Amino acid sequence: MQIKTIRPFLFILGWLSLLPLNVNAQVTVVSNANIYLGIPLTEKVEAFAHEDGLVVAYGKQDDLTAAYPDATHMDLSGATVVPGFIDAHAHLLGLGESLMRVDLMGTNNKGEVLQRMKDFAADLSDQQWLLGRGWDQNDWPVKELPSVADLDSAFPSRPVWVRRIDGHAGWGNSAALAFASEDLNGDWQPDGGEIKRNQQGEATGIFIDNAMQLIESKIPAPSDQQMRDALSLAMNKTASVGLTSIHDAGTSKRVWDLLRTAKSANELKVRVYAMADGDSDMLAYLCKGGAIIDPYAMLSARSVKLYSDGALGSRGAALLTPYSDSPDQLGLLLAPEKTLAAYTQKAAACGLQVNIHAIGDRGNRVSLDAFKSAANVKNPGRHRIEHAQIIESSDFIRFKQLGVIASVQPTHATSDMYWAEDRVGSKRIKGAYAWQTMSHLGIPLALGSDFPVEKADPLLGFYAAISRQDAKGWPKDGWYPEQRLTREEALYGFTLGAAYAAFQEDQLGSLERGKRADFVVLSKDIMTAPIEQILQTEVLATYLNGKVIFEKQPLAADLDQ
Repeated sequence: MQIKTIRPFLFILGWLSLLPLNVNAQVTVVSNANIYLGIPLTEKVEAFAHEDGLVVAYGKQDDLTAAYPDATHMDLSGATVVPGFIDAHAHLLGLGESLMRVDLMGTNNKGEVLQRMKDFAADLSDQQWLLGRGWDQNDWPVKELPSVADLDSAFPSRPVWVRRIDGHAGWGNSAALAFASEDLNGDWQPDGGEIKRNQQGEATGIFIDNAMQLIESKIPAPSDQQMRDALSLAMNKTASVGLTSIHDAGTSKRVWDLLRTAKSANELKVRVYAMADGDSDMLAYLCKGGAIIDPYAMLSARSVKLYSDGALGSRGAALLTPYSDSPDQLGLLLAPEKTLAAYTQKAAACGLQVNIHAIGDRGNRVSLDAFKSAANVKNPGRHRIEHAQIIESSDFIRFKQLGVIASVQPTHATSDMYWAEDRVGSKRIKGAYAWQTMSHLGIPLALGSDFPVEKADPLLGFYAAISRQDAKGWPKDGWYPEQRLTREEALYGFTLGAAYAAFQEDQLGSLERGKRADFVVLSKDIMTAPIEQILQTEVLATYLNGKVIFEKQPLAADLDQ
């Protein structure tokens, strides 16, 4: 990756960084820590100072103490400080909902899935839907999609609907399928989706991508209070893992209004960069009123999230040639190519950044084609492809030529590596999760997690990016290790790279003078510790605008004047 320093390096600023913005202001000096400002990424300082939510100075501790004799001092007892982590692709409401529903992540067979669901259902009212997410047939001994019969045996009357881990497939029982307005049997298919059926043409209970709406549209909508509770749970979680900002990949107008109310009440615990959820009420709202750019970067909306295809795990990712492990399948385009191009042109004409979900090589190609179709539209640019997982070799250069940012999620690679090559074969896998290929071409990278598809934890993403290994250190040298990122590239991707992808690099992503005082206190120095110790690192505290939003326990000598 070409690491761009948006402002001059530390050694150039040097003396200038010690000039106080206001010599009479009360400031806090943070010291006795390994402090990474992010300018450049490997440079450390002894101390930095912040006031009114902004970084005001950094350098030697004695110099800052002299410059601010009346400052409050925060002694971090040798901990490590990095700029606040930014997740460039996340689903805030989805995270909150997942914390209120049955969690099926990590289940190793259908029996374990059903037992978790039974335990969770014990606290539900008789007719309440059982909802959840996280199952993955690729982790089961027999890697076959489950069926309606599996659920009916455990839940003969309660409606059950649980999404696959990637969110691109749903599994329901007969009680849930009975709510559908259409006859689910036969040989018809919805546009951009697939109803899985048996040889007799009967629905098996598995619905891919757009087909999920046949069932999900019948699930009782949550109340505003339930959504507020979900958002609150999500923000408590993001604060606990060191996230100070997230890019919300698909924000509805309803969720936007709830976030705006939370901001007015000073209840936001994370910065939100919202992407309108496709050609929706939210997009119409932004096209009518214009992009919403918060001068304090707490709640902004200047982009739209579109979809080209589905996910690899459920074989919904659109491929140029058939799946290697299923020669009769090519995946799904969720909208015709002309429709995707029209949506892209429409959003671009509204002055918005366009971010397209694309996983398969065909999905990525049609996304690049859509950006090309809008190349002459007056627009601030910085369009993005979300995921950019499998790319045909000739299309990499098109990212660079079209100025497209690759918004990728490192833990997707380490979750998929056990079976991804089976899906696409030994040749196509060379263009999959190819972060260094992108970096060498100068394609900007922004890193995220896609939570709740993956765990909300940037340290897991950091580890996956630099190791391409699972938590047990497999494979020994990393999965296609030539595509690993360096620690500097990984930290950049979760800070300044993500900030750049949201037009916020002048405010966020590093602890430069005049930027927001967002920072994380870690128990280990992730830039020097052995790789295997990264996953043992704890978030001790998270600060947003210089104020603590999470603290594992009171820090030693915290705010000792």
